[in-house]
Amino acid sequence: MDAPLDRINFLKDEINKSNYKYYVEENPYLSDFEYDKMFAELKELEEKYPLLKTPDSPTQRVGSVSEKFFPHTHKYRLYSLDNTYNEDELKKWYERVTKECGDNIDLVCELKIDGLAIALTYENGIFVRGVTRGDGVTGEDITTNLKTVKAIPLKLFEPVDVEVRGEIYMPKTSFEKLNEENLAKGEKIFANPRNAASGSIRQLDSTITAKRDLSIFVYSSVFENVPNPPKTHYDGMMYLKKLGFKINPNIRLCKNIDGAIEYCKEWDTKRKDLNYATDGVVIKVNSLNCQQDLGFTSRAPKWATAFKFPPEEVTTKLLDIELNIGKSGAVTPVAILEPVLLAGSTVQRASLHNFDEIKRLDVRIGDTVLIKKAAEIIPKVIKVMETPEHESLPVYIPPVTCPACGSQLVTRPGEVNLYCESKNCSQQITAKIEFWVSKDAMDIEFVGPAIIQQLYDNRFISNAVDLYRLTMQDFMQLDGVKEKSAYNMYTSIQESKTRPLNRLLTAFAIRYIGKESAEILAERFATLDEIQNADVMTLCEIDGVGDKMAESIYEFFRDEHNLHMIEELKNLGVNPTSKALPKSDKLKGMTFVLTGTLKDMTRDEASDIIKKLGGKTSSSVSKKTTYVLAGENPGSKLDKAQNLGVIILTEDDFLEMIKEDL
Repeated sequence: MDAPLDRINFLKDEINKSNYKYYVEENPYLSDFEYDKMFAELKELEEKYPLLKTPDSPTQRVGSVSEKFFPHTHKYRLYSLDNTYNEDELKKWYERVTKECGDNIDLVCELKIDGLAIALTYENGIFVRGVTRGDGVTGEDITTNLKTVKAIPLKLFEPVDVEVRGEIYMPKTSFEKLNEENLAKGEKIFANPRNAASGSIRQLDSTITAKRDLSIFVYSSVFENVPNPPKTHYDGMMYLKKLGFKINPNIRLCKNIDGAIEYCKEWDTKRKDLNYATDGVVIKVNSLNCQQDLGFTSRAPKWATAFKFPPEEVTTKLLDIELNIGKSGAVTPVAILEPVLLAGSTVQRASLHNFDEIKRLDVRIGDTVLIKKAAEIIPKVIKVMETPEHESLPVYIPPVTCPACGSQLVTRPGEVNLYCESKNCSQQITAKIEFWVSKDAMDIEFVGPAIIQQLYDNRFISNAVDLYRLTMQDFMQLDGVKEKSAYNMYTSIQESKTRPLNRLLTAFAIRYIGKESAEILAERFATLDEIQNADVMTLCEIDGVGDKMAESIYEFFRDEHNLHMIEELKNLGVNPTSKALPKSDKLKGMTFVLTGTLKDMTRDEASDIIKKLGGKTSSSVSKKTTYVLAGENPGSKLDKAQNLGVIILTEDDFLEMIKEDL
């Protein structure tokens, strides 16, 4: 019996330590995935050895109570949720539900918001108290702070007595802005939006909370004096919306578990476009009578479960720091990791951004680090975990010479990166060629990094221009390349000769000029020669082109090396097409900003339609913006548009506007 007891005590200690670190110190100790894994193991062991279950076990409570605020005992206990991780577990949960309540039970699906759980009390429709969940029985009274959250109504549209449960969260854009501001001031950097929301709402000085951009989604309620209270959870949510509460717009009523599983699959992908963090889906029995019949375990309702998405954060060991040279010569440190599963894929590399970031995080080779998906695609290191080994590891020293060519590295005024400025740096050359063939630039299919490296190593190419000198026979001399592959690569290169002007401008990788800036230039100038002959003043007059950009464009087209490259491209038949004339002038003089997820088209497709009808698109909202086209889950652009009084269009409004021209 000693082995199970030792393991249970170890798990309890680790989970309690994690609770303390997160709720009291606001400094995460375990990743969500590790915490859930330990909790599930502890629960399983206690079910197997019931005599070893004790009142102080984390399975007997929901969380911890901070001592910063006055404690308040909840009138109605707040429970946690049991987790499921796959379809089979969801179906088993549904089977247990249907045994009690009958077949084909309606379910309600809601996104599980990754924030801070709270309970709001209203008397006669007036907000009187807000309390954190705490351990489910006792929480912290943070009423004053919650009153600063504008999404929480201070007075309801009807004079009802109700306790509402919700989740305080911080939008992703606000989280990034807060960290940028704190970094500039040398203050604390938050690990994730949930940590930022928790730290913001639990400030002793409520004026600090008021400055943070916090919001809330409510997800359940207990009514006390309503003549005809809702009989289903879904109707209850709609009633809360009617009262003035903010509910998640993606709530869905499903007829059975198959509909719920489809919802989970759908949002595992779509959540990447949301401006708030969500780590799963909460699935609830819709009938409140069935909920009452099913009841609760010691910590969670039997009528609800949380389906957890693959983890977005996980810890692993940093094995090495690799140095990559980009197309601009910037040296980028990359973490080489012990392979770990993150968000459904195995991760072995992660971004470290720059050497200032390594210093700020105090990253050392051999550390255990917390990684997460940045922009839901590229993993990045966000924290060094506290381990006894950390202090004994050598501090990382940035390089002084280029790892590829040995040239002395330099810094540039106002920038944190180190740069290699050698024109003969092999890594820099291949990076430029890789960017040239990319989809945003010349969109040359079949010619990937491995092929480019072979071409460079075998001296078939020394720059992007040389791609247009290649023959099919050249490709067939490469390892693993057959006639069909050689034909595909050769043909794709030839087809790129007449790509639109904006693509060639993007491929040039002019400093400060990206994809959108290149489109602006191509809209203003019909040919490459016109841009080449433009002076700084002319360039500055273009809406969307600033002083730095204008100077950079002007200097690029005065550099002898660049002029020689352009002349060679022309001699090899590279002749970019001019901007296509608009299909009509329906939207002439109008500037659109797109935000959120559209139902019937992608944002790129909508942008193409706008341009074909004579309009323009912009990435930022200003007084010059004509319309903001807003889809589902719009970001901060919508708020700015509302503040500036810019007209906001729904997708249906937009389609109605252009229906005669489609």
